[in-house]
Amino acid sequence: MIYQFADCSLDVERQELRRGAELVDVEPQVLDLLQYLIRNRERLVSKDDLIEHVWHGRIVSESTLTSRITAARQAIGDSGDQQRLIRTIARKGIRFVGEVRSDQSSPAGGSATSAMSVSLDAMEPRLPDKPSIAVLPFINLSGDPEQEYFADGMAEEILTALSHCDSLFVIARNSSFTYKGKTIDVRRVGRDLGVRYVLEGSVRRSGDRLRFSAQLIDATSGAQIWAERFDGGANDVFELQDRIAESVVAVIEPNVQLAEIERMKRKPVTNLDAYDLLLRAQQLEYEFTRESLDEALRCLEQALTIDPNYAQAMASAAYCYAERSQQGWMKDNARETAEGIRLAARAVELANNDANVLWMAAYTARQLSMNAQLAGELAYRSLQLNTNSAMALATTGWIEAILNEPAKALDNLRRANRLSPRDPRAWFIATGIGMALYIANQFDEAIVWLRKALAQNPRSAIALRLLAASLTHLGQKDLASDVIRQLLKIEPHLTISSLRARFQVVDKNIWEKFSEDLRRSGLPE
Repeated sequence: MIYQFADCSLDVERQELRRGAELVDVEPQVLDLLQYLIRNRERLVSKDDLIEHVWHGRIVSESTLTSRITAARQAIGDSGDQQRLIRTIARKGIRFVGEVRSDQSSPAGGSATSAMSVSLDAMEPRLPDKPSIAVLPFINLSGDPEQEYFADGMAEEILTALSHCDSLFVIARNSSFTYKGKTIDVRRVGRDLGVRYVLEGSVRRSGDRLRFSAQLIDATSGAQIWAERFDGGANDVFELQDRIAESVVAVIEPNVQLAEIERMKRKPVTNLDAYDLLLRAQQLEYEFTRESLDEALRCLEQALTIDPNYAQAMASAAYCYAERSQQGWMKDNARETAEGIRLAARAVELANNDANVLWMAAYTARQLSMNAQLAGELAYRSLQLNTNSAMALATTGWIEAILNEPAKALDNLRRANRLSPRDPRAWFIATGIGMALYIANQFDEAIVWLRKALAQNPRSAIALRLLAASLTHLGQKDLASDVIRQLLKIEPHLTISSLRARFQVVDKNIWEKFSEDLRRSGLPE
C-alpha cells in the first residue's frame, strides 16, 4: 500500500517516506505514527489511541509524544504553526487533514495488479493473548567459522528452554532462524513474526575465553528491557552453554512480566480483558499491602467472571489468599481458606502442565491446606516442567525447610537466588534462605538474609518473626523486641497461640524452638 499526499508518498511495505523523488530519513516509530494518523484520518485520534496503537500500551511521557509528532510534521514538510497536514485540537487529540490518495503499486519495482498486491499489515500475524518472544540466531563475532556451531547451539538451547515456559508464546526455530546472516530491524521482526519481544545475542572467542552477550528487546518500540554478559572458558563449551541458557531463561520470564505490567498500565480501565486483569493483580500483589492484596483479589474475580476457566487467575487468587493467611490479614479465615484451597485445586485440574500454576498451588497447599506432602508433589512437578523457574525452586526450598530438610532447602533457594537475583519476588527467596538457616541453627547468617528480605519488603511478617527469633537466640533481646514492635504494627492481634494455628512446620521441635524464641522476644502468649 502506498499513501500519497501533498508532495509525499508513504510506502507501507517498504517502510519508506519520500518527498518528491528524495527518500526521507525517518525513525521507524515516527513512520508508525504517521501511518496510523493517515489510516484514521476520518476521525480525531486521542493520546490514548496513539499510546495503545503506536506504543502498544507502553508508558510514554508527554515530551516523547510531542517530539514524535513534531518529527512527523518535519518529515512531511509541515509544522506546528502551519498544521497543513497534521492538526492538533487542544486537549482533545490530533488528526491528519491532508488529502490522501492510495494505491497498491510499487514505486521502484514496476507495478502489480490490485489482486496480486496485498497490504503488508494484512499479512502480519496478530499478537497472541500472552507475552510472545522470538529468539534470533546469535551473531558469531569471533571471525572463526568453527564457532558458528556454538552461536547456533546457544540460541537453540535458550529457545528450547523458553518453550517450557507456559506463560510465553515462543516462535519456533524454523521461523526465527530465517533471519540468520541478515541485517535486521527488531521492530520489523516483531511485526513479521507477530511477537512483542525479541532476544538477540552474540558470541566472541578470544584465545581460550568465550564471551556471550544477550539482550531482550521490546519489538514494538525497540527499547532494551534487559541485557547481560557472560564469560567462561572454551575448554568445556557445552557446560558453559548450559549455564548461560539457564541464566538467560531464568531472568526472561520475570522481566517480560514486568514489561507486560507496564504496558497494561497505559490501557484504559474500561477496556481491560481477563489477561489485563491478571497483570493488574500481579502488579498489586507485588505491592504487598493489605489493601493491594484485597484489590488484587477483586481484579482476579473480574477476570474469572470474563473467563470462568482461567487457570492462571485461579492460581493467582489462591496464592493471594495464602499470602493473606501468612500475614494474618484474612477477614474470614474459614471462608477464605476454603476458597483458596478450592481455587488452587481447580487451577491444577485445568492446567496441570503449567509450571506457574503448580508452584502457586504448592504454596497454597503449604499455607492453607497445611499438606506438606501435596505441596511438595506440586512444587517438584512445577520444577520438572520448568527447571529454570526461580519461583518453583524457591517454593520447593520453603517446603523442604518445613520438612526439616534445611540442606535441601538451601540448595534450591540459593540456586533460585543465583538464577534470578533481581526477581520481583527476591524477598520471598531471601526469606526462605533465612528460614532454612534458622532451622539449621545458623543464626548469624539467617539474620543477614532476613534483613535483605526486609530491605526489599519491610511488610513481610514471616521475615520479621524469623528475624526476631534469630536475634533472641543470639542474646540480642533489645533488637528482637524492636522487631516484634514492627511486627505488631502489621498484625496487631498476633499471639503465639494464634500463630500456632497456622504454623506449617511438620517437626514439632522446630515449633518449640521458634515459639520459645518469639516468647523471649516479647510476643504475647
